[in-house]
Amino acid sequence: MALHASRLKIGDTHSETVVDNLPRTQIVQYAGASGDYNPIHTDEIYTTKSAGYPSVFAHGMLTMGLTGKMLTNYVGDGRLTKFGVRFTNQVWPGDTLTSTATVTAIGDGIVSLDVVTTNQDGKEVVRGSAEARIDP
Repeated sequence: MALHASRLKIGDTHSETVVDNLPRTQIVQYAGASGDYNPIHTDEIYTTKSAGYPSVFAHGMLTMGLTGKMLTNYVGDGRLTKFGVRFTNQVWPGDTLTSTATVTAIGDGIVSLDVVTTNQDGKEVVRGSAEARIDP
């Protein structure tokens, strides 16, 4: 369903859970799909003993992709024109992530959105913005 400018107002939000209990398997599958085999994402012994982290953690781009899933669910396929984020905290195996888009501007057939993804503790892991084409 396409978004319509006539039905939107500044401050409108859309939220959805984009992953529930992130499995290590999904992190490893993402490593294979992306070609990013940095051991901090897949090798528990390296990550804890050499790198000093408590566990492996998700690729930032996996988190961005999950956030993008929420955006395309909200604005529709082929409508997203801009999307950028900052990675603000790590995403660990077992995390549940919820992404929220908030309408910040509407005009000239474009909606501007602030985007935030948080974990199950309410801790922000991604913050960014997006723009999408909308119908009148």
